[in-house]
Amino acid sequence: MPELPEVEVLVRHLDPLLRGRTVRGVSVNRPKIVAPSSAEELSARLVGATFGATSRRAKYLLFELQPGRKQEPFTLIGHLGMTGRMFLQPKQAPLPKHAAVSLDLGPERFVFEDTRYFGRFHLDTAALTSLGPEPLSEDFTPKVFAAALKRSAQPIKVKLLDQTVVAGIGNIYASEALFRAGISPRRAANRLKSDQIARLRETVREVLAEAIRCGSTIPLDFAGGKDGLFYYGVAAEKGANFYDERLRVYDRAGQPCPTCKSPVRQMVQAARSTYWCPQCQRG
Repeated sequence: MPELPEVEVLVRHLDPLLRGRTVRGVSVNRPKIVAPSSAEELSARLVGATFGATSRRAKYLLFELQPGRKQEPFTLIGHLGMTGRMFLQPKQAPLPKHAAVSLDLGPERFVFEDTRYFGRFHLDTAALTSLGPEPLSEDFTPKVFAAALKRSAQPIKVKLLDQTVVAGIGNIYASEALFRAGISPRRAANRLKSDQIARLRETVREVLAEAIRCGSTIPLDFAGGKDGLFYYGVAAEKGANFYDERLRVYDRAGQPCPTCKSPVRQMVQAARSTYWCPQCQRG
């Protein structure tokens, strides 16, 4: 499932491509994707509106649109779900089989493709109101983090996935941050000491920043297949050795820990796989 770094890389890719482009038509092939609006309501709002900035909040893409010179701008919300991809393609090119929504931008289309249809593309901003601070922002302080954790006896790995605590951390980077911080994923959130919380805050920011930096330096093919990093595909000029991101424990069950060489273990927490080193992450 695409996580915060994947969404951030996509936002940086789409922003310059969409700015100033006017929507001329809207095609909705999967009404579920645009709920709670109807396809007709979405089309009525978007047609004639011009894209402004594209930004990110947690794992949501926020598209600012200006409907007219004297009208208030509004926000279109995108979420990739498990398999979503967003890209521009020439208008004459055939739409992908699983194109859920497409926007006519003149010579090109903006396509939201989603093979499993868990993604969203709508005008309802209610989901943004309950989100916690952005992990890479100055609002995500050790004090704020500690206050959110002290109220819960859940395992810290589970609590990191709580979007009201900190917005956008997903399963992959929760495991990676805990490993770098040397904290057991089983430890109760409210039993972490102040120095552990400060260290975990730093490793959360570290793993996310590294992943964004990695994705931003690879020539990705955003309309490509599933052969590459960040769910998009890698442009041909990169060659075979494109996988520059180095995950230390995630999806490495049975392999040697990069620090102590003990076998990395896997367990299930809150229906998600957790990977950790029992030697480096005691307690």
